[in-house]
Amino acid sequence: MQPLTLKYYKVMINRALIRLKIVQIVYAYYQNGGKNLDTAEKELFFSLSKAYDLYNYLLLLMVAITKYAEKRILAGKNKMKPSPEELNPNMKFVENRFILQLEENEQLLYFVENQKKTWDNEDDLVRALYEKIIASDYYQEYMANEYRSYTEDRELWRKIYKNLIYNNPDLDSALEEQSLYWNDDKEIVDTFVLKTIKRFDIKKGAKQELLPEFKDEEDQEYARRLFRRTILNADYYRHLMMENTKNWNLDRIAFMDQVIMQIAIAEILSFPNIPVSVSLNEYVELAKIYSTPKSPAFINGMLDSIVNQLKKDNKLTKN
Repeated sequence: MQPLTLKYYKVMINRALIRLKIVQIVYAYYQNGGKNLDTAEKELFFSLSKAYDLYNYLLLLMVAITKYAEKRILAGKNKMKPSPEELNPNMKFVENRFILQLEENEQLLYFVENQKKTWDNEDDLVRALYEKIIASDYYQEYMANEYRSYTEDRELWRKIYKNLIYNNPDLDSALEEQSLYWNDDKEIVDTFVLKTIKRFDIKKGAKQELLPEFKDEEDQEYARRLFRRTILNADYYRHLMMENTKNWNLDRIAFMDQVIMQIAIAEILSFPNIPVSVSLNEYVELAKIYSTPKSPAFINGMLDSIVNQLKKDNKLTKN
């Protein structure tokens, strides 16, 4: 799977995640015989909710690492013959004010209470991450500097997350074992977490707002309408594809390519406010993740041809 860059998902991240999920659910819908549209729609929104759970769970990971560091300090003090360093440890990391604020965050505490998700059963993973953190140059510099500021505390964790948690294969594997819904989510959700770290303000205390599950009701409706239009108008979209295959039989086109193009056409025709260029770019990027190496160029060419046909036939309305 090719990496999803922070630059690409910096804008419209909510819709980027929605598109990715719809590709997964539509593909599964047809693989399962296309029997129940309502059930598939519920699966879509459940899948999106699991991605939001992952966002909260990754925020908790930073708290879990800090608590592990506290346990290490306590264990050192309780040794039979602790060293002077163990008796008088540097507490700067465990007293990091960004983490203290995150630990007290009302929304995150609500998530813990309702979802009962913790990192308590992932001791090896948490320990491995902590060992990498304390070996890093930015940690060493942070601990050696006696000056303390909230900005410095927050910046340390931005660096830790970006360098050690973001795109971490061991962590990705552990998360995939916990939930199949998280297989392709983490790289996008990582960008949510980095954005959240950057937004934290000490003045907001425990009431600091986390990112919402949906940016607004419009995004929720976007997900519902795009999914339903993709399925309900499938015959028309496939007809457009067949007319633009240049003498190819549609059966010769990879099924995932068909699914991606079907969703792309649904978006192009159903959402006047989304520029055609945005839709084309988004679905070509998804083809890089889910389909063959040649698929992005093929899909781009096919969709471009279909858009030109729709314009010629006066069937494409864009604001």
